[in-house]
Amino acid sequence: MRTRIIKVLHFYKTAFPDSMGGVEQVINQIARGTKRLGVESEVLSLTKDRNASTLEINGYLTHRAKLDFQLASTGFSASAFLRFSKLAKQADVIHYHFPWPFMDVVHFVANIKKPTVVSYHSDIVKQQNLLKLYRPLKNRFLLSVDRIVAASPNYLETSDILKKFSRKVTVIPYGLDKATYPMPKAERLQFWHDQFGPKFFLFVGALRYYKGLHILIEAAQGIDYPILIVGAGPIEAELKVQIAKLGLCNIHLLGHLSDEDKVALLTLCYGVLFPSHLRSEAFGVSLLEGAMYGKPMISSEIGTGTTFINIANETGLVVPPSDPEALREAIKYLWEHPEQAAEMGRRAEERYWKHFTADQMVHSYVDLYRDLVKNHHLT
Repeated sequence: MRTRIIKVLHFYKTAFPDSMGGVEQVINQIARGTKRLGVESEVLSLTKDRNASTLEINGYLTHRAKLDFQLASTGFSASAFLRFSKLAKQADVIHYHFPWPFMDVVHFVANIKKPTVVSYHSDIVKQQNLLKLYRPLKNRFLLSVDRIVAASPNYLETSDILKKFSRKVTVIPYGLDKATYPMPKAERLQFWHDQFGPKFFLFVGALRYYKGLHILIEAAQGIDYPILIVGAGPIEAELKVQIAKLGLCNIHLLGHLSDEDKVALLTLCYGVLFPSHLRSEAFGVSLLEGAMYGKPMISSEIGTGTTFINIANETGLVVPPSDPEALREAIKYLWEHPEQAAEMGRRAEERYWKHFTADQMVHSYVDLYRDLVKNHHLT
């Protein structure tokens, strides 16, 4: 007997192609990967694009409601209420991606009676005053959904919110599909090799306050190893000022690069640096990319998924957060011990294949969707 198709609606503030961050990448991997397992996914997000058209990406539809305004990193859209209600009626499962306070409001206004799951991507760390106002709505929202998914056991153990709802929490680690990453052409590999030589460290990610890049720049004093920073974001200008003030010549801000160039640098780099120092960094997709490409990693212990990916002294080195001296020493150690670094990189790739493939993630989500639908029909 043929298993019936399950229709899933993902809802998050941003999605491909408007934004290519870690959460958006996870949504894309789930939506494209679950299709072959009998799940039809659609995505609803907000866009600054006035056209706000529906697009087909990687075999699924992404619907976009016009972003009206933003307040404290939360996008609001009047048209999203109707769009969400219509799409939710056609779906078997609603898959929310937290945090996004506007989403909670839409959930209650639409009066959802479908099975619901929330991927809990992060605690709210920065807007503490607004969090006090939002807390009652947040608690009510998390209480109302059927299941909550954390991306690592580390985050579940250290999040007060997740512990509060632990009876309905499942751990499904983020997964990546290496086959979806482009193979860099020989000329791109040669180009970057000519630019920075055969041995350099790499950071990839959005330039945001919680990424700890100011700590990395401070740590780069007194060492002359090339450190490449790939990505764009709101703190780019202040990082440039800090680099100039310290007179550093070994840090190179490369801005946003194509996927091919990013993969070329991941292929060539000696090790991956990931100095995020706040719990806003709940997992670290670009850290996982480093493991996928067999690189030793240096990250900070912040009680989140970063230390689920990077196991201290096994796949790399783990240092205390906000400690430039410890970070500097870790960088020096890897640089001066190439055999240990290579062995750590080998173990990192091994760990990726064992725990963090997209295939494992999508199978776990499909099992969860089927379980939700089955239980909903029984009630």
